[in-house]
Amino acid sequence: MANDHYFSASPSSEVRERQVHVTLAGRPLTLTTAAGVFSPDGVDRGTRVLLGSVPPPATEGALLDVGCGWGPIAITMALESPDASVWGVDVNERVLGLARANAAAAGAANVTVALPDDVPADLRFRTIWSNPPIRVGKDELHAILLTWLPRLEVDGDAWLVVSKDLGGDSLQRWLRDTLDAGFQVSRATTDKGFRVIRVHRTAE
Repeated sequence: MANDHYFSASPSSEVRERQVHVTLAGRPLTLTTAAGVFSPDGVDRGTRVLLGSVPPPATEGALLDVGCGWGPIAITMALESPDASVWGVDVNERVLGLARANAAAAGAANVTVALPDDVPADLRFRTIWSNPPIRVGKDELHAILLTWLPRLEVDGDAWLVVSKDLGGDSLQRWLRDTLDAGFQVSRATTDKGFRVIRVHRTAE
C-alpha cells in the first residue's frame, strides 16, 4: 500500500522476499530482504558510512542495534564480537523474522532479535550502533533515543548515523542539550552527507 512504511509495526504490502549479496565484517554473505522494510536492495549508504567509520564494538557484554531492520548492523557487531551478546530491536514484525533468519544464515548465533519491550529492563549495553529511524518524526525519534541511550554502561559508546539533510546537526545539538552531564556528545565524522554522532557515557 502507498502508506506502508518500513517503521510500520505490521506492513500490509506483499512480502516479496529477495536475496541480496552483501559483505559484513569482511565476509561475503547472501541474506534475505523483502518489501515493506528499510533498504530492501542491500546495505544503505548511511549504514555503510557507520560501519566504515566506527571503532570495533566491545568484545564482550551486551551490544545493541536500535532499529535493526533486516539485520546488517547487528550481524556485523556479532561477527566482530563473537563473545558478546548482541540485541537487535525493531517494531516492524516483518524485519524481526528477516533479521533472525539472516543472523542464522550469517552464523551469528549471538544475536537476539526482539521487540523493544522484550529486552530485559535491567540490561545495560557496552556499545550501541544505530542508523535510527529518522522518518518516524522528531518526537518519536527523541523518545526512542531517550529510551536506549541512558542504558549505556559507564565508559560505553553509542554511535548514530544521521543524514545532514535529515537533521544530523540539529539532532547532535539536541542530544548535547538534553542528555545529562554523564554523557559527552560529539561528531565523530562526516562522510557522503552523513554525520556519525558519538555519545560517550562518562558517569551514572
